[in-house]
Amino acid sequence: MSTLNEKLIVALDVDSLKKARNFVDVLYPEVKIFKVGSQLFTVCGPDVVKMINAKGAEAFLDLKFHDIPNTVANSVRQAAGLKVKMLTLHISGGEQMLKAAVKAAKEESRQLKLRRPLLIGVTVLTSQKAEPADVLRLAKLGLSCGLDGIVCSPKEASFLRGKIKNKFVIVTPGIRPNIIASDDQKRTATAKEALKAGSDFLVIGRPILEAEDPLRAVKEMI
Repeated sequence: MSTLNEKLIVALDVDSLKKARNFVDVLYPEVKIFKVGSQLFTVCGPDVVKMINAKGAEAFLDLKFHDIPNTVANSVRQAAGLKVKMLTLHISGGEQMLKAAVKAAKEESRQLKLRRPLLIGVTVLTSQKAEPADVLRLAKLGLSCGLDGIVCSPKEASFLRGKIKNKFVIVTPGIRPNIIASDDQKRTATAKEALKAGSDFLVIGRPILEAEDPLRAVKEMI
């Protein structure tokens, strides 16, 4: 059985490589996976993923690719070459785009003899309201195209587990301790609630990054 250490992903939502490195130095190996989003990747590019890998941790590249199939396929190839653990795509990009991404990930990983990154589909952003039926429709589309899993809120995780019998990964952002306000996230939950609902990975950012002692915050959550 995997421990919460292996399920926890800390979102490096900071604006410099120096800040990102400081958090990785402090939190690893208690935290083994770090999320790199559009803000940090725009500032640092591939260097931040290389820094995470060099430390011995793994990177979750959360760029939510959404473009024409050829562009997304080429982006996925580059991400696979960076040895990321997983990456995200918008399922709303459509069947052709998703299948092109899956094919590119397989081909690039096979050519480089690397482990293929998990391809995780974004249904509806947790800052938005969502109808369960819409999340289910998008989840089924993504998985039918070969994606490995879905990003969804804790509120939909249990629902999807009940409706989709095939094995798939659920990544849940918007995890908050009870005492923390949900800020701009509309569909949040505690770590315990998300795990009970069926989430495999929990993405936590501000409650850890803004803590007076980030490592202590991680240990208390675990």
